[in-house]
Amino acid sequence: MFKRLRESLIMKMILSGGITLLLSVLLWTSFNVLFFKKNITENVMSDIAMLSDTILQSLHYAMMLDSKEDIKEVIHNISKQREIKSIRIYNKKGRIVFSNKPSEINMVIDLKTVSCWTCHQYDPVPATMTLTERSRMQTVNGEKTISIMTPIANSQGCAPGPCHVHATEERLLGLLDMEVSMEKKSSMIATFERANITIALIVFMATFAALFVYAYNFIFKPIRQLITATKNIGSDKEFVGIELDQADEIGALSDAFNMMGRQVMEKHRELTEQKEEYRELFHNVPCLVSVVDLNFRVIRHNKVYEEHFGKPDGRHCYQINKDRDKKCVECPVERTFFDLSPHMSEESGLSKTGKPIHWIVYTSPIRDHSGKVVAAMEMMIDITPRKELEERLAASEQRYHAIFDSIPGAVFVVDAETLVILNCNEPVSTIYGYSAEEILGKNFTELFREDERPDYGHLVKIKKEIGPCTQVTKYNKNIYAIMRMSPARFRSNKALIITCSDVTKKLEAEQQLIQASKMTTLGEMASGVAHELNQPLAILKTISNLLMRKVSRGQVIDPEILREMAEGVDTHVDRASKIIEHMREFGRKGDLKTMPVQVNDVLKRGFEFFSQQLRVRNIDVVWELDENLPFIMADSNRLEQVVINLLINARDAIEERWAESCPLSEDKKVFISTYFTNTRVIMEICDTGHGIPEAIQDRLFEPFFTTKDVGKGTGLGLSISYGIVQDYKGAIQSSTREGRGACFTIAFPRMEVGG
Repeated sequence: MFKRLRESLIMKMILSGGITLLLSVLLWTSFNVLFFKKNITENVMSDIAMLSDTILQSLHYAMMLDSKEDIKEVIHNISKQREIKSIRIYNKKGRIVFSNKPSEINMVIDLKTVSCWTCHQYDPVPATMTLTERSRMQTVNGEKTISIMTPIANSQGCAPGPCHVHATEERLLGLLDMEVSMEKKSSMIATFERANITIALIVFMATFAALFVYAYNFIFKPIRQLITATKNIGSDKEFVGIELDQADEIGALSDAFNMMGRQVMEKHRELTEQKEEYRELFHNVPCLVSVVDLNFRVIRHNKVYEEHFGKPDGRHCYQINKDRDKKCVECPVERTFFDLSPHMSEESGLSKTGKPIHWIVYTSPIRDHSGKVVAAMEMMIDITPRKELEERLAASEQRYHAIFDSIPGAVFVVDAETLVILNCNEPVSTIYGYSAEEILGKNFTELFREDERPDYGHLVKIKKEIGPCTQVTKYNKNIYAIMRMSPARFRSNKALIITCSDVTKKLEAEQQLIQASKMTTLGEMASGVAHELNQPLAILKTISNLLMRKVSRGQVIDPEILREMAEGVDTHVDRASKIIEHMREFGRKGDLKTMPVQVNDVLKRGFEFFSQQLRVRNIDVVWELDENLPFIMADSNRLEQVVINLLINARDAIEERWAESCPLSEDKKVFISTYFTNTRVIMEICDTGHGIPEAIQDRLFEPFFTTKDVGKGTGLGLSISYGIVQDYKGAIQSSTREGRGACFTIAFPRMEVGG
């Protein structure tokens, strides 16, 4: 019964209305009583204050004359009024100087008492205080009284005065304390209180009764009908409307309820269909979906989740997903519960079969109808195949870096357009002297000599191989490198991988070997060069002897003869100088620079230097040169060494074949020819020796391999020639042709137009 009453709407309305009405009546009654009481008290306080001021004015003249008897008489006469309980005058030290009660005179009041502490709690004591601050209510022997302390201020007549002297800076001379009875006023207030309470009770009971009757008939009964109809809506029963004969808001509510009931039944049917649809969607979502409550227990899940982890069976998510006994240290669900926001993270765990799996999880809060977060939804995307691919890629990348750094040559990764260095391996520091921090961000062309940077900046972009070329280290030391370029992609951008092989030591060794070979060649040609020099020297000697004879005899030399003699001297001096300059040029070390070279000129210069060697052995040279031959990129001095080496081999081959026979004039010949194709410039040097046996064809260009007798050859000529041709991207081949002996064919790539 009590529960039904407590849960009854009409009881709640009546009680809430009754309590509100009661509180309102009580509030109004309290306000009237308190206002009346406050008004009476303030009036009494005002009257006492006025009376205190009147007493002070009455005592002023007697105080000025220091007439104590007059002061006592005035106080005694005023205190005869029935409501006045006491009149006291205190000095500054708290001693009662005057009082209507003789027994109190000369008593010293403790400054901590209520009557004194009101003022003496301040330091210094304030000169003035409000009336409320100077007043105090108290009960003595069951009788209520009110006391007011009135300060006696220092005035012009008192400082100084004829009777007692007060210092000018003193502001307060004493206090007048008047205590008045509140008996009549208290009786009046009590009568007023009783009257107000009686009226309030009558008003409350009448209003409450009217409220109860109205609420029961016009609210409670219609609501009961609405409740019955509403319960029918919640059940599976067919909706039946209600009819109320009321033309007010309740009647309008019943009409609206009827319309709502029909709509609710229709929406309920649609909602049931949607609920089934969403349940089907939830279970068939292709990713893993679960709902976790505030205790991290999985309370709902879809089919894919169950396929991966099995049935939750009330377990915690960290037990199901990761086989842990405790909550994860970094938990996206916990972060969602903490800041009520969605979160994303990458997680790893074990499937129900114990296989490691990886997933990306997205979490979002689930709220109830009040907006309070009660759970979190986890949507997990299985990324195990991608993770495995990433691990393989990471391992591959690690192997790549290991291989990249273990390559003995310097490897650069540069931007394909700007040639800015993006990456490099460890040997770069050893070869060039730059640390990785110093080299990264530099332009690759800064590794070349300043005057060559524009050319190599262009060649690096269009060539696949360059070299050997000169580069500069951090310490301005020149090194020689062969560069190979291949296109690639680095961090999604076009790049070039440039491999630089340091061939400085190799080239220096080759240069020394070539130089030694040159000196050997010059030694072999010493007799021929001497013969070449003897011819112009003999002619010069003859001319000088002729001039000496003419001068000693005093004969006049014909001007025409003298001119011819001078021209002869000039011609043969130039010839001797040319031979010496050619020897000096041939004997110098090459600087490995490449430049446009005309192969025909190289052949002619080499033959001119070696021609005496062939002439004294009656070896003829047959020239078949193409005068329109394109240029190649090489060093003419080094190519001249190749030509002389081949001419030496041709000479020796012819000498060896015809050493023990009498050859005809056409039997001892060297054939020199040049021609070109669309991509190559080719030169050939053939002889009429025995040719090259097939058994030694493959070893012909090996270092120190020779078919000559001991002491007649070093075996370095063809090996050096092979290296020089390779340096300029050329190729050299040997063969034996019918009707001739050995043939050496050398092919170089044509110089590109504008290259």
